Amino acid sequence: MRVKWNRLGNEQTKTAILALLPSLIIFCVFTVYPIFYSLYLSFFNASLLSPKRTFVGFANYANLLQNPTFQRAVTNTVYYTLGVVPIGVALSLLVAVLLNSNLRLQSFFRAAFFAPVITSMVAVSIVWTWMLEPNYGLINGLLARIGISGPGWLTDPAWAMPSVILLSIWKNLGFNMVIFLAGLQNIPKEVMESADLDGVNPWQRLVHVTVPMMRGPIGFAVIVSVIKSMQVFGQIYVMTGGGPANATMVIVYYLYQQAFEFYRSGYASAVAWVLFAAIFVLTLLQNRLLKDEI
Repeated sequence: MRVKWNRLGNEQTKTAILALLPSLIIFCVFTVYPIFYSLYLSFFNASLLSPKRTFVGFANYANLLQNPTFQRAVTNTVYYTLGVVPIGVALSLLVAVLLNSNLRLQSFFRAAFFAPVITSMVAVSIVWTWMLEPNYGLINGLLARIGISGPGWLTDPAWAMPSVILLSIWKNLGFNMVIFLAGLQNIPKEVMESADLDGVNPWQRLVHVTVPMMRGPIGFAVIVSVIKSMQVFGQIYVMTGGGPANATMVIVYYLYQQAFEFYRSGYASAVAWVLFAAIFVLTLLQNRLLKDEI
């Protein structure tokens, strides 16, 4: 009997391996191999336009860390992350709390807030670029009606990054909202009823009851939001192209420029691995800090 089960187990294992083999081959060819090849390439002076390569060791890493444009890209990425994550997570939680109450047209508002999440970033960025156009845009047109001269949202270095941050918060608000709505559904009704019987107002209930019981979803949302913010690219590419005056130059757009505009594939690979290391370390730190909540 045992021999029969062992034979059956071996047959099932072989069948599973054969079924998974095509997917594993595709995964290795198009994901695993490029990852390790980029690591190998980061130690060479290589170009997409030439097969010649020169081994330079850690020179690419040393050069990028000393490059003022890369330093500006790092600063802008941190600025973007600090602008998007706290505000975005807080607004998403407030919206989720409101939509978790007995609100009229609740399903409509949930769909309306989630719709931007599934909309193409390119399409959204094009619409917002038109809205933020300084001379004929919708926003400055509305401001002009009340006597306010709107700034050059995407042409002024002081306003370009806040404009991109505003778009990103609006675009991603629905994603965190869904996570928080799921978390709110798991809070026992008895807890909320007890808080109401104790006479707490809505703000006190949010701060002292809801937020402490939502630490897991909040921690997860923060980690995911930080990772996404560190990889921001689409809206920068469409709306500003890293300008004006590198005011919106971020790490991934800098990587794109080096690889596909200047064809410095070895240097771009080094940028990619520095970004990977930064995201990996940040994720470990956040997991360590939030390990009891997640």
